[in-house]
Amino acid sequence: MKKDAFKYVWTDKKRTLFGLPISFTRYYLTETKFITRTGFLNVDEDEIDLYKIIDKKVRFPFFQRMFKCGTIIIYSRDADTPSKEVHCIKNVRAVSELIDKHLTIMRDRYGIRGRDMMSFGHDHCDDGADYDGDFNDEQY
Repeated sequence: MKKDAFKYVWTDKKRTLFGLPISFTRYYLTETKFITRTGFLNVDEDEIDLYKIIDKKVRFPFFQRMFKCGTIIIYSRDADTPSKEVHCIKNVRAVSELIDKHLTIMRDRYGIRGRDMMSFGHDHCDDGADYDGDFNDEQY
């Protein structure tokens, strides 16, 4: 990948021993995507469009906290990657807020809100109402 191909908002490596970036896993945040690149000889890239992110969680495991690192877990509506862990990165809160900022920009651009990302998968609710809101008399 050509280095100038994307304008990166943030980039970092997965940190391993003593919080040092000795890893072949690299994370990139652009204005529209979150990219994970792994490998040395065989390189794999996984992309998540920011507007597909449903939720995220920040974890601070003990050994990562010792080296001022943390992990972000991203939940998305992406078919390939329903959840992604961004392991052991520095300034985890600032990165989380940066993802939120660009996520909001992308959702505004496409006119998507959180409720648009939810799907129920059922034709009726558990309260006896059909999907159109009419009650089934057969149950009562």
